[in-house]
Amino acid sequence: MCESVKLKKLKVLVSAILAIALLPLAAQAQDNPSETPTPAPQSDSVDSMGMSKMGGIFLDPLAHLGAMEVWDEDMQMAMPFPMAHMPMTMLMLHGYGFFEGITEEGARGRTDFSGPNMFMSDLGTSLGDTQYLNLDLMLTTDLWLVPKAGTPELLQIGETQANGQPFIDAQHPHSSPIMGLTLSDTIAIDSDDKSNLKLFVAPRGESTDGPIAFMHRITGMVNPDVPLGHHVGQDVGHISSTVIGESLKLGGFHLEASTFNGTEPDPTQVNLPIATPNSYAFRAIQEISPEAMAMASYASVNDPEPGIVHENRYSTSFYTHLPLSGDWTWHNTLVYGGITNMDHAAFLNSTLEEFALMTRKMALFGRVEILQRTPNELAIPGLSNPNTGQWVAALTLGYTHRVAYWDGWELRAGASVTNDQLPSDYQPTYSGNPFTYKVFFQLGGSQMYGL
Repeated sequence: MCESVKLKKLKVLVSAILAIALLPLAAQAQDNPSETPTPAPQSDSVDSMGMSKMGGIFLDPLAHLGAMEVWDEDMQMAMPFPMAHMPMTMLMLHGYGFFEGITEEGARGRTDFSGPNMFMSDLGTSLGDTQYLNLDLMLTTDLWLVPKAGTPELLQIGETQANGQPFIDAQHPHSSPIMGLTLSDTIAIDSDDKSNLKLFVAPRGESTDGPIAFMHRITGMVNPDVPLGHHVGQDVGHISSTVIGESLKLGGFHLEASTFNGTEPDPTQVNLPIATPNSYAFRAIQEISPEAMAMASYASVNDPEPGIVHENRYSTSFYTHLPLSGDWTWHNTLVYGGITNMDHAAFLNSTLEEFALMTRKMALFGRVEILQRTPNELAIPGLSNPNTGQWVAALTLGYTHRVAYWDGWELRAGASVTNDQLPSDYQPTYSGNPFTYKVFFQLGGSQMYGL
């Protein structure tokens, strides 16, 4: 495709982004307190029970926590913290779903619609003065709202379709309808610095490795695309079978460990298999300041997929949240992931830089990924060393704007463009370095109820 045509497409996308940004001007009621009240910033929203008032899709990592709350670094949300002589029973709801229209360039490109989503409910109650028992249920309807061939995403791989063919240039649906089911017990150690020990068991849940899962981190949930490095040592463990684990928080330091069954779930089946734990993972988290945090993890995984006996997963990640002038906040995520023996490759690497410049109503977001893909993973025939990874890259820029808000829930509209950069060996298959254009709506929010 000639450069002038690509430039025209970019101009069309920029025009679409500007149109979305101007949509709220046609809905003045949103900004009129007499008709639709706008909630106060989370940092000023603590109720009489000492619990922050949730609201909106994106939960603020810098929000002021109430006396009876602790920030869950894995789930990126405030969770109840047991206090002496202050019994409580809480229900928390959080989730979001996308409806996206996608057009990809090149011989591998598709045009399609997709509706990936996730919804969480947390029901919990205090036990005595030092324990909080919680049941977390994560649901999705991906299996029925995502195309059978997967959500179009050039260079994405992972898992197998119902017909036995691998998902290639497509993101697989997540395990439906139950994406996660976890029972946990948080035991308070020190109420001053919120030190605690969390014990958990999950028929299907998160192993303690990888960065914060993309669907929970604020820089990831604003972007409808799943990171290309999802399976390359990053957050593939966010859906694991038969997980038993702990998370020990001592001030700003966390040490997490888990054992789990390493076989990855079949995303095309409706099931909840229980299996013997045969793998383990460790993760260390250091809260450097309220604005910065670092993670590192290792996992030893047995029988992850047919034909793979064992793999090791490594990750490091760094997160910053910097308040700027006015309501603007700069959120940033930097991730490295590495994995052995994936798809017959000795070792594959992935890196991700992800940002979101946000207010409560709008966000400019971006993602830069540089990682290795083998010819066999992408079904590119005729190349030497088919199981040796070559470097590919994907650069995304997008914008999203809130167009409606009601009682903690909101509707957003957005658009994004992605450019893939490929080695010369891969370019004939993909018709060069293709662009992907996307427009989407995002519906979701959060709420907390005292019972």
